[in-house]
Amino acid sequence: MQNVIFLGLVSFFTDLGTEMIYPVVPLYLTSVFGATPALVGLIEGIAESLASLLRVYGGYISDKFQKKKAIAFAGYFTALFYKFILIFAGSWAGVLLARVVDRFGKGIRTAPRDVLVSESAESGRMGRAFGLHKALDLAGSALGILFTYFLFRSMAGNAGVYRTLFIMSIVPSILGLCMFAFIKERVTERTQTVRRFPSWRDFSELNGQLKLYLFIVLLFTLGNSSKAFILLKAKAVGFDDTSVILLYFIYNATASLLSFPSGGLSDKIGRKRLLVCGYFVFSAVYMGFAFASRMSSIYAIFVLFGVHTAMIAGVERAFVAEISPEHLKGTMLGLHSTVAGIALFPASVITGLLWNRFGSVVPFVFGALLSAAAAVILMLFMRRDQNLC
Repeated sequence: MQNVIFLGLVSFFTDLGTEMIYPVVPLYLTSVFGATPALVGLIEGIAESLASLLRVYGGYISDKFQKKKAIAFAGYFTALFYKFILIFAGSWAGVLLARVVDRFGKGIRTAPRDVLVSESAESGRMGRAFGLHKALDLAGSALGILFTYFLFRSMAGNAGVYRTLFIMSIVPSILGLCMFAFIKERVTERTQTVRRFPSWRDFSELNGQLKLYLFIVLLFTLGNSSKAFILLKAKAVGFDDTSVILLYFIYNATASLLSFPSGGLSDKIGRKRLLVCGYFVFSAVYMGFAFASRMSSIYAIFVLFGVHTAMIAGVERAFVAEISPEHLKGTMLGLHSTVAGIALFPASVITGLLWNRFGSVVPFVFGALLSAAAAVILMLFMRRDQNLC
């Protein structure tokens, strides 16, 4: 479990530094460089799409060369390089370059890191391992958001607040890289090696349960749009910009506190049961956002949203790791992230179009129904194997 703790600390410090600046990048673009909302959306779309597409390749490279630690380190190093580019960016194009570099690293490091976590898990405790890692990851995110909240309050009106924040975010990124010194990579003998990137034929021959779950992830994510929309809903109910940052903190803190016990629970009752419950909780969350009209309701829904994230974020990775072919574990973990990331783009477009045409109720009800459908399919068609139900 020591390896999992240090991998978690890598994510803790890296996400602390990343979340210190992620919420303010759109503000930086619009207030300093005069970027339009459309340009902000384009920059974020390019960056996030790149990360999604690269995750499966990051997994493939880790399977092929068996250098998971080195590949993950390279991916996390870009999080540090990203901050330096932001500090010296003189236009929106520089910010675009910074975001592309950051998301490139995110795409490369995710799968090999997850393989390291799965290989470091004790027997029968895969859920606990991924739950602990996710708990530390989200704890870093929550602290980064909270730090930014207090810094912005203390430096209100100071034009140098962005540069100060970018410089300060370098420190946790360096600490995260230092944690790699304590991580040990397990060298395993594999009966089958990966010589080329798997073709569609190779994917078609995968375990039917894995293909079914990837379809469920796709269906669920099509109703799970960008978090920007739930923040917009909060503003529509009456929260100001500063309070919205606090809501985001509440969500991350709740998910962090519950991720580890949720992972342990999945080891006891099975991944399938917890994932089904998690999808139904998400459905309740989106129904809540659809009809919420009071600020007190929004607080409660953000807490419930954190509960949902704790129930599925680490558990689904443990699930994929367990049912993937051993020699393609990194590729399949990467493919899982890629499917979710690619689906998030049309999901956000659909949500935006429905919001513009019908108001905020319809897109959230749409997302709630897709999540409920994903839960029902998982419940009825996923077979009853060990650790899955």
